[in-house]
Amino acid sequence: MPKILIPNIEEKLRKDGIFLLAGADEAGRGPLAGPVVCAMVMFDKTPKIKGLTDSKKTTEHQREKLFREIIKKAKSYAISIVPNDLIDEINISASIRFGFKQCLINLEPKPEIILVDGNDKQIFETEYILVKKGDLYVKSISAASILAKVTRDYLMKGYYSKKFPNYEFEKHLGYGTRKHREIIEKFGRSKIHRQTFKFKNEKQKTLDLW
Repeated sequence: MPKILIPNIEEKLRKDGIFLLAGADEAGRGPLAGPVVCAMVMFDKTPKIKGLTDSKKTTEHQREKLFREIIKKAKSYAISIVPNDLIDEINISASIRFGFKQCLINLEPKPEIILVDGNDKQIFETEYILVKKGDLYVKSISAASILAKVTRDYLMKGYYSKKFPNYEFEKHLGYGTRKHREIIEKFGRSKIHRQTFKFKNEKQKTLDLW
C-alpha cells in the first residue's frame, strides 16, 4: 500500500527529481442526489495562488476566483463527472476510482506520481500516494478540490435546479439536509437521486420526472 503522508510532499518529490505530479480529489461523495465530480491538476512548480486551500475552507466567491486562476496556471488538468446511476451500480468508492481513471486518461503529459486525497486504495497503473488531509496541505490536491467542487456546484445550482425545481438543489446541492429530506418525503426521489443511499423513515417511491 502507498504510504499516507502529509505536509511538503510536493517539494520533497521535486527535490528527488520527480516533477510530473498530479493532485487528485473529488466532490460529492456523500450527497443523496447528483453526480460525484473528480479532478486532477498538475503544476510545473508549487503555484503562487493566494488563498489556495481545501475547497471546504473557502467561500463560493473565493472558489470561483480560484477556479479561474487554477485553470490559467495549471500545466494540465482534467475533470470527470460520474452520474448517480453509475454510483448506484458500482458504489461510491468504485465510482470515485472510475472518475479518477477518466481524469488520468485525459491528463497530458502523464504524471509520474499521483497524490490522492484521503485513504481509499486506487487502481492506477501510475504510482500514487495517499495523502491524509491532502486537500488542506498539498497545493495540487487543493486545486483539484476547487475544480471538482466548483464544477459540481455549477451543475447542481445551474442545470439540475432548473431541471427539477421542486427539489431546491440550488440550496442544498443534493446533500442530506433536513429540508432536502422533507422534500424527498413529499415528492419521492427524482431521476438524479442515488437510489442506494437511504435514510430513516423515507417513503419508498421515485417519480419519473426526467
